[in-house]
Amino acid sequence: MASPNDLQFQEFEEAAELLSADPGASTLSMSASNTNNTTGGGGAGEEVKLDLSEDEEGQEESSELLAGQKASGGFWTFEYYQSFFNVDTVQVLDRVKGSVMPLPGKNFVKHHLRSNPDLYGPFWICVTLVFSVAISGNLSSFLSQMGNPEYHYRPQFHRVTIAAIIIFMYAWLVPIGLWGFLTWRQGTERQVGGYSFLETVCVYGYSLFIYIPTSVLWIIPFEWLRWALILVAMVISGSVLVLTFWPVVRDDTKVMAMATVATIVVLHALLAVGCKMYFFQTAAHIPTAPLTTAPPAHTTLVTKAH
Repeated sequence: MASPNDLQFQEFEEAAELLSADPGASTLSMSASNTNNTTGGGGAGEEVKLDLSEDEEGQEESSELLAGQKASGGFWTFEYYQSFFNVDTVQVLDRVKGSVMPLPGKNFVKHHLRSNPDLYGPFWICVTLVFSVAISGNLSSFLSQMGNPEYHYRPQFHRVTIAAIIIFMYAWLVPIGLWGFLTWRQGTERQVGGYSFLETVCVYGYSLFIYIPTSVLWIIPFEWLRWALILVAMVISGSVLVLTFWPVVRDDTKVMAMATVATIVVLHALLAVGCKMYFFQTAAHIPTAPLTTAPPAHTTLVTKAH
C-alpha cells in the first residue's frame, strides 16, 4: 500500500509533466498545512492560490464587452470612422425628405439629425451629384448640336473631374469656414450658439440633394426651363440652410447676422449658377459664310484678249 508521501510525489510529477507540455497554461498551487487541528485526527487546512497570468489583456477586453463600456479607438482606426456612418436607410430617407421639404419652424439639425449626424448621406449625395452633372452636361451638349453636320461628339470625361473638385470643395470648405466663423463668434458673443463640425457638414451635404433631379432635368434644351429649375432648387436648398443656421446667428448683432445669412445664400446660389453656366451652356450656332474662290487665271486672260 502506497504511503501518503508517495501519492504526493506522484501527483507532483504528473503536474510537472503537464506544465512542461503546455508552459502557457494557468497554474493552480495548493499547499497543505497542519496548523489547524480541529479534531484529534489532525485535520489539514488548505490554502488555494490562483495564478491569472494568462492573457490578462484578453480578460480585460472581455469584461469591457460584457459591461458595454468598450472604448472607441483612435482616429487611425476603422472603428473611429465607423461611427460617422452609423445610420440606417430609414434615417437617410427621412433626412433626404427633410432637405427637399423644408418647413418654417423645423430645424434640420434638431428634427432630423437628432444628435446623430452622419457622413454616409452627404458623401453619396455628392458623388451622385458629380456624375449626374457631368453626364447630363455631356448629353445636353450632344442634344443641342445633334442637327449640326459639322459637329462630332466626343465624350468629355474631364467634366467629371471638374465637377468633383467643385462640389466636394464646396461641401467641405464652406462648412469648415462657417463652422470656424461661428466658433469664433461664440467666443466673442456669448449668446451666439453653434453646431458641431460634423453637423454643419451634414446639413450642407443633404442640402445638395435637390440638385440631383434638377441636373437631370437640365437636359431639356429650353433655357427658360433651366433657369426656372435653378430658381426652384435654390429656394428649396437655401431654405434648408437659412432655417437651420438662422436660430444660431439671430442672437448676434443685426449686421453680423444678416451678413452671415446673406453669405450662405450667395455661395449656395453661385454653386448652382456656376454649374449651369459651365456644364449646360448651349453653344450658339454661328452659320459659316460660303467660301468665295477667285476666278481661274485663264478666264481673266481670255477676257482681256476680247
